[in-house]
Amino acid sequence: MTVETRRDAHVAIVTFARPPHNFADLTLIEGIGAAFDAADADPEVRAIVLRSEGRVFCAGADLVNANPVADGVPADGRNPFYVAAARLFAVATPVVAAVQGSAVGAGLGLSLVADFRVAAPEARFVANFVQIGFHPGFGISAVLERVVGRQRALLMNLTARRIRGEEAAEWGLVDRLVPLAELDAAALALAHEIAAGAPLAVQATRATMRGDLAALVAAQTDHELAQQAWLQRTEDFTEGVRAVAERRPGRFLGR
Repeated sequence: MTVETRRDAHVAIVTFARPPHNFADLTLIEGIGAAFDAADADPEVRAIVLRSEGRVFCAGADLVNANPVADGVPADGRNPFYVAAARLFAVATPVVAAVQGSAVGAGLGLSLVADFRVAAPEARFVANFVQIGFHPGFGISAVLERVVGRQRALLMNLTARRIRGEEAAEWGLVDRLVPLAELDAAALALAHEIAAGAPLAVQATRATMRGDLAALVAAQTDHELAQQAWLQRTEDFTEGVRAVAERRPGRFLGR
């Protein structure tokens, strides 16, 4: 697993890689958080591009082999994975995500950290939680509707439907759709456009419009974790995880 940052003038390009699926775990999310903190602390950085290597943007958490919320609700009520996730939403520097492939589960949540998403037609956005007998996490149950509206967020969360790049652009989930070969250049161009503004004014305006998002995610992830904790003890969750691993529909019994 790697998280690397390079600079292009006033833009920090943060690239993460955990081949082949770029699964999200605590180490990865903390690594991205550290890169964001460094960007926030650097007065020369005025925008961030968040991107990943490979065909998949982020396939979410590996619930089969390394479930980051497997221990349920800790004694202090805070799960380290979700503490790290909520920290990402507190980034002070504008973020543009370059989404080249699937953004599933926590990967969808990671894309929602960004202020803007530039994507290729190959991108897929999926809130697949109910498909595995689980509850949405990573703040998705609160943040997604801010981007696409309540009904579309409800549709994604209750059906686990895969939203392709073109449809995501129609919904406003993607701000710009470009051919895959042009993705990095387009995301960087948007970041440079943001960075061209007066930095104090950009940050102040963004903070006003972003409002209480970070606090909302921190509170919502506590609720999401509580719901995930009891659902993890159900037969349907066990079946859902097995079904995903075996690439078949789940046979759920409601218990």
